Amino acid sequence: MVQLSLFLGLVAISQVLAVPAPAPTAAPDLDKRATTCTFSGSGGYLSASKSKTSCSTIVLSALAVPSGVTLDLTGLNKGTKVIFKGETTFGYELWSGPLFAVSGTDISVTQSSGAILNGDGARWWDGKGSSTGGKLKPKFFQAHDLISSTISDIYILNPPVQVFSIDSCTDLTVSGVTIDGTAGNSLGANTDGFDIGSSTGVTITGANVANQDDCVAVNSGTDITFTSGVCSGGHGLSIGSVGGRSDNTVDTVTFSNSEVKASQNGIRIKTISGDTGSVTGVTYKDITLSGITDYGIVVRQDYDGTSGKPTNGVPIKNFVLDNVKGTVESSATDVYILCGSGSCSGWTWTDVSVTGGKISTGCLNVPSGVSCSD
Repeated sequence: MVQLSLFLGLVAISQVLAVPAPAPTAAPDLDKRATTCTFSGSGGYLSASKSKTSCSTIVLSALAVPSGVTLDLTGLNKGTKVIFKGETTFGYELWSGPLFAVSGTDISVTQSSGAILNGDGARWWDGKGSSTGGKLKPKFFQAHDLISSTISDIYILNPPVQVFSIDSCTDLTVSGVTIDGTAGNSLGANTDGFDIGSSTGVTITGANVANQDDCVAVNSGTDITFTSGVCSGGHGLSIGSVGGRSDNTVDTVTFSNSEVKASQNGIRIKTISGDTGSVTGVTYKDITLSGITDYGIVVRQDYDGTSGKPTNGVPIKNFVLDNVKGTVESSATDVYILCGSGSCSGWTWTDVSVTGGKISTGCLNVPSGVSCSD
């Protein structure tokens, strides 16, 4: 009996020893925590750049970014929110920038009420822009490699030179952006509002741009929309220049329900002389022009080359104008078309009326159904 009890006891002990120990509790995934990080002052830019992947919301409060460095928020975690508060300033240095850069998937960039990104461009403005022998100037807002993201309600004051560089983006929505470069009207140059390249599905809505160059310039890309915008002081709503880049294809671009006022041009397509590429399916619909000083509507395929001698390496097909109306100054030209031989086709212009200026006698290779005297 004693031996049986001893045997049973040993069996029980062996069974207890065979039971596996409970698995340890996994450590929490810190990246999934909802973490709001606030960075401010003169040291905030460096902390923000170093800690950007540890925060689900990044608040940039009255940052003073030193000279010659980028406020670098590239490579953010998916779903990160970026919020500017107060006035963001940037130190002065002769360099190419950008002052701010952001990239990632499902990223939101916005600002709190009253916030300003102040470029203080007067420190660089010299009337010579970025490529004509003047001061080297930093570009402002680099929005590259953004996927399914939004930029909203940003206020940019006095950019040194080009503002938004949108490149290699997919499904990007930009809404309610203001670019106020009015103070640069005497010396500011090349202050493009939005330069777009190699992107798909970019929508810009409700932009208010006062500058000294293209309000929008689509250099390449597919499915680009600019709507409900106001452009003043610059070179108008532009396609191009197209050519001379690694990507020279523009396909399906719509400008709609927008106003261009007190600008050099209203509507412009420019392709580079001697280069190759294509411009297809561009539509301007419900556009109002006023106070245009050079050309109300201008299409020229001699850009950046021998003026007056267009080439046909970048065909412009299916170009639609629908309800484009307005006035130009008496010294300006209403409509000017300079196409290469056979390179402009399938154009449809309806309800186009641009008046007040000169009727061009120098148009060349004008497509069927379109007139330089509208």
